[in-house]
Amino acid sequence: MSLDLDARVAPLVARGGFGDRALTAVIVAALVICGLYVGREIFVPIVLAVLLSFVLAPLVDILERWHFPRPASVPVVVLLAFIAIFALGGLIVREVRGLAESLPRYQQTMQQKIKSLRALTATGPLDRAADLLQSLGKEISGPQPVPSAAGSLSSKAVDHVEPIPVEVRSPPQSALENISALISPLLHPLATVGIVIVFVIFILFQREDLRNRFIKLAGSNDLQSATAAIDDAASRLSRLFLTQVLLNAGFGVIVAAGLLLIGVPSAILWGILAAIMRFVPYVGPFIAAFFPLTLAIAVDPGWSMLLWSGSLILLTELLVGQAVEPLLVGHSSGLSPVAVVVAATFWTALWGPIGLVLATPLTICLVVLGRHVEQLRFLDILLGDRPALSPQELFYQRMLANDPPEAVEMAEKFLKERSLAEYYENVALNGLMLAQADLKRDRLSPDRLAAIRDSVAEVIDGLASEFDDVMEGRQPKNGAPTDAADVAAGTPMPELPFIIREGLPAEWQAEHPVLCVAQRSDLDEAAAMFLAEILSKHGLGARAARKEETSPSGIFQLDASGVMLVCISTLDDGGTAQTRHLLRKLRRKMPRVRILVCCWGCTNSGMTKDHLKADAVADNLGEAAAYCLSLVDQTAAHDIIHKDAACSLESGPQIPSKQTEGSADRRDSPLRTSSLRDRR
Repeated sequence: MSLDLDARVAPLVARGGFGDRALTAVIVAALVICGLYVGREIFVPIVLAVLLSFVLAPLVDILERWHFPRPASVPVVVLLAFIAIFALGGLIVREVRGLAESLPRYQQTMQQKIKSLRALTATGPLDRAADLLQSLGKEISGPQPVPSAAGSLSSKAVDHVEPIPVEVRSPPQSALENISALISPLLHPLATVGIVIVFVIFILFQREDLRNRFIKLAGSNDLQSATAAIDDAASRLSRLFLTQVLLNAGFGVIVAAGLLLIGVPSAILWGILAAIMRFVPYVGPFIAAFFPLTLAIAVDPGWSMLLWSGSLILLTELLVGQAVEPLLVGHSSGLSPVAVVVAATFWTALWGPIGLVLATPLTICLVVLGRHVEQLRFLDILLGDRPALSPQELFYQRMLANDPPEAVEMAEKFLKERSLAEYYENVALNGLMLAQADLKRDRLSPDRLAAIRDSVAEVIDGLASEFDDVMEGRQPKNGAPTDAADVAAGTPMPELPFIIREGLPAEWQAEHPVLCVAQRSDLDEAAAMFLAEILSKHGLGARAARKEETSPSGIFQLDASGVMLVCISTLDDGGTAQTRHLLRKLRRKMPRVRILVCCWGCTNSGMTKDHLKADAVADNLGEAAAYCLSLVDQTAAHDIIHKDAACSLESGPQIPSKQTEGSADRRDSPLRTSSLRDRR
């Protein structure tokens, strides 16, 4: 009774513990957000200093490689950087002042364009609808009451009374108050700049010490992994931010030069704005384009300046964003599009406009930390652009959802870089292993298992009809890291030859000389389908038998005509009794055939051919397919040797020449050393 009570209470305690951890995480997150908002006056300069140190660190390293000591290289780099920043700020102030002085001159042009637009839409449907609504409003409200004469006289009398003007004069300010009023608006920016300078110098001087402290926080138990993670994250962020600054600066220079040639006023200001706003992905360049385009409408009496300006900004963004930037920093910043929008909204709400500009760099920092620090891995999952599910997990999930078309679509993307056999080996079969793990935990019902098997059959049919097109459109590998390459690197496939059926011995020319059977479950049958499909693609006829055909009552009706090799497929390596029992039944049914036991992902040391009394044992699709194809080659070579021996007995002994010695196998072998992809 006590054991039963403990079994009932344990899940509740576990769920309660999980709930407490989730509540603690929510409270900590809320406190962090509140701290970021309340302490934004402190955190914004620190964040600016950290990001600026990432940009300046490569320059400091360059000076150190030129044998400059760090106490000299850091102040030089910081001084030059802030001189450039102050010069840029002064340029912005001058351009804004000039724009403010010239704006009144464009008022008449704007009024004329507004009048012309009104003239074009004077008789439009919107104006007619507005007139109709106005007339209906008058009909509903009825006639307005006419004011009486007495009321009009009294109102005139009241209106005739003029108010007494009152003037309030403040005492004249002293010289000290005038200086204070002049300096006070500059105190906050100057204080922020001072804090940023101090933190930048401190970070650049103490990089190694800060790195060691992060390693201690990340995990001092595994110094090798923590050191590699921190160094990789720091180098990636430095290279990314420095490249992004240079790219955005180049974008701003091109826009400013183009607007200057077109004739848009304050072109330098709009170029600087375009460079700054390009740190905001997707919408930043369009926000920056709004102001010069509006000014182009106000300046030019026609519309040519607007068209030229819009074309310039659009073409420059396409050139930099789609051609130059992918070559330098890759096609993606590492953030998902949803994460970019959420990050921009979050940081703008916390820190205002400066948060909008810093949103993407800050989020990239968090994602990089999430990829290397286990405690922060959830940040990479939530914000990163890498798939949340691995290809194996996604295949299994699509099979559970009974969605073979999406699985076929994902397979086609994989096949642009890898072969079909590699997809079945590294994605589909590993997905079935995940299903087998759930089956061991009694989480899959028989109906769900049958649905997975049927979905796998539909995926195989879909890839069989589109396989040739995928192979023809396949692009050569360029060494770029992709998800497909990462997955396929786990289990390399052997180079499988292609068989010409007409050159095979007679017994191997049957329609299906290879029979793939399932040991017990629908998952075993699905794995057998993969092997049969790979062998069929390489010219060796094979079929996968239904699991009902190898049941105790159905094995006697199993069609064994023309079968030369039987492949037993099993995903369960927990015991060998079931495998040996099925193998004995197949021996009695087909005593002359060879039997290959395919224990996919086998970890049981008892799964050996001597223990199972099988001809061979394989634990992956590549090994199994290579054995089947080599068996055909051995049989063909054996027949060729016997044929040559018979011919030599009839014609008498002959002395083989060096040219013909050993060439019979190569001349008459049904195998070709080129793979299927080379043949196609």
